[in-house]
Amino acid sequence: MRNFIEKGIVPSMIFWGPPGVGKTTLANIIANYSDRPFYSLSAINSGVKDVREIIEKAKSQQFFGTNNPILFIDEIHRFSKSQQDSLLGAVEKGIITLIGATTENPSFEVISALLSRCQVYVLKEQTKEDLVSLIDIALSTDEYLKNKKVKIKEYESLLQLSGGDARKLLNTLEIVVNSFDSDKIEITNDIVVNIVQQNIVRYDKAGDQHYDIISAFIKSIRGSDPNGAVYWLARMIEGGEDAKFIARRLLISASEDIGNANPTALVIANNCFQAVTVIGFPESRLILSQTAVYLANSPKSNASYQAINMAQELVKRTGTLPVPLHIRNAPTKLMKDIGHGADYKYSHDYIGNTGAQEYLPDEVKGTKLYEPGNNAKENSFRTFLKTIWKDKYGY
Repeated sequence: MRNFIEKGIVPSMIFWGPPGVGKTTLANIIANYSDRPFYSLSAINSGVKDVREIIEKAKSQQFFGTNNPILFIDEIHRFSKSQQDSLLGAVEKGIITLIGATTENPSFEVISALLSRCQVYVLKEQTKEDLVSLIDIALSTDEYLKNKKVKIKEYESLLQLSGGDARKLLNTLEIVVNSFDSDKIEITNDIVVNIVQQNIVRYDKAGDQHYDIISAFIKSIRGSDPNGAVYWLARMIEGGEDAKFIARRLLISASEDIGNANPTALVIANNCFQAVTVIGFPESRLILSQTAVYLANSPKSNASYQAINMAQELVKRTGTLPVPLHIRNAPTKLMKDIGHGADYKYSHDYIGNTGAQEYLPDEVKGTKLYEPGNNAKENSFRTFLKTIWKDKYGY
């Protein structure tokens, strides 16, 4: 990116990353360095009309020999398809250079035609060293803070509460400093926690408690507490959270936390996601509430989640082990001649449609990756597997 900008080449870009990593700041730096007109819109309160007005301004500036303007759109994932469509022609013809910022995966939220015309850059959370450095810079250069005698004895709570979000970190630091009456301030972990709990009570969809609230929501469902689930759901709805964002998290929870203890949960969560994409608020709140309550009251199992974790670790540890010959594909005579598919037992030729044979590479055969959960549905799985595999996997 630095090479592009230093050569005066600024392609259309999408910055994807969590809150407080510098997406907006980076867009401003690019605009300043490249000496281009800079327009900024927030997808929360802008529409097609605003986009078209900026495009018309950009067209009028073309006659004066200036570089094409940069249009920065914050939270571009909140733009509807028609709003994103209104950008296409101007981006394609080079009338504007688009820089979009999103906290959501652009593959799901940005239309493919627009995404194909943009470079996507992934911005990661700030490291511990970055955040400590930001605190020290703020204390020494900020017009207000540098006049205080602030001593930070412990950084851990400040860093933990920030969650890698630089903006949240600086806001928290300011809240803590402002809570002291004197100019001589000593900050410890306990002081930070106590002050923040008293002062930060709102839900900020743009950053501050975005991930804390969704975490509380999912953990309430995981803990089978429908009361906690609908409370945190209400906090998000009242804070203006995107219904699709909530519905996506319900989909993940249905698989990660409930899984095969109640396979219907995934079907209901998927129906919820489809419904809120066509209905919108305020009615979507009913669908989200119904789904959250259903998931909270479902039996729980993370057996499939644990199984894929263990399987991926096994693959990373053992590498690309060869597929056993008897279960290899054999589309040609040559492959059959060298043993591909030889001695394969077609399961449907056996009683119960279960021809027991080896399906893992020799080096890891007998490895149990899936352990059924202790619930009615997966207990039936355990009985079924024990019938087939006897003591091989220890079911």
